[in-house]
Amino acid sequence: MKRRALIPYLLLAPGFVLLAAFTHWPTILSFWSSLFTTARGRRPSVFVGGENYAAALSDPIVLKVLWNSALYAAVTIPASIALAFVMALWVNDRLPGRGFARLAYFTPTILPMVAAANIWLFFYTPGFGLLDQVLGLFGIPSTNWLGSDQSALWAVMVVAVWKEAGFFMIFYLAAFQAVPPSLGEAARLEGCGRWGYVRRVLIPLVAPTTLFIAVNALINAFRVVDHIFILTGGGPNNATNLLLFHIYETGFKFWDTAGAATLTMILLAILGALAAVQFFLLERRTHYR
Repeated sequence: MKRRALIPYLLLAPGFVLLAAFTHWPTILSFWSSLFTTARGRRPSVFVGGENYAAALSDPIVLKVLWNSALYAAVTIPASIALAFVMALWVNDRLPGRGFARLAYFTPTILPMVAAANIWLFFYTPGFGLLDQVLGLFGIPSTNWLGSDQSALWAVMVVAVWKEAGFFMIFYLAAFQAVPPSLGEAARLEGCGRWGYVRRVLIPLVAPTTLFIAVNALINAFRVVDHIFILTGGGPNNATNLLLFHIYETGFKFWDTAGAATLTMILLAILGALAAVQFFLLERRTHYR
């Protein structure tokens, strides 16, 4: 009996080992590194406690990066979720060419982010890019979408929403297909219109899926590197410099490992706080039965 009781733990042990080796232990090392200065040549690292955190949070570039990351998350998360919901509603109906529409919506998801960023780099190219060519037909002058402080971050957001919405659509589509058709029929008999059925029946029933998608969208919003690297490199004037990209630059471009570790811990603290808000507040409004 005791041996049988150990079987579940033995089956979970490989996962625990991998999680501890590649998640928990690196996190502990990052926190420890953030308490020291970066070793330079013959100059060893020195324990400084929380000075790295104070320096990071008083750095205007870091504050700019944090604001960019907050704005990026605040726009891309609800936009991608709302677009995925609408697309799933559309392709869940019995419309002609439904399979082609599903394929078209999902295609951006299977593209590597580097490839997608290069496609949009062509779209945004001033003068002869696709976007300027189309707008030029209506007499709108050429715009340097990625070279302007006012438009660069919004242009990057468009790429992210375009890339992620199709992926989230698949989860909503699966959730819609799990809803019993009898509920829709009952709603129609009660005189409930299309929007009333979606608002009062469908949205509450797919709330667990929405919570799952929201958590994934939150993680995606803070692990942005690929298309920033291709499209803007964090410019112009740090207008598109996001937190994970800034961590990459700090650690591997400027070789400030202590600074990168400090920013990493700030990122983990932000993600932990937001995840707690999502689970403890949104979970109360989520019904699984």
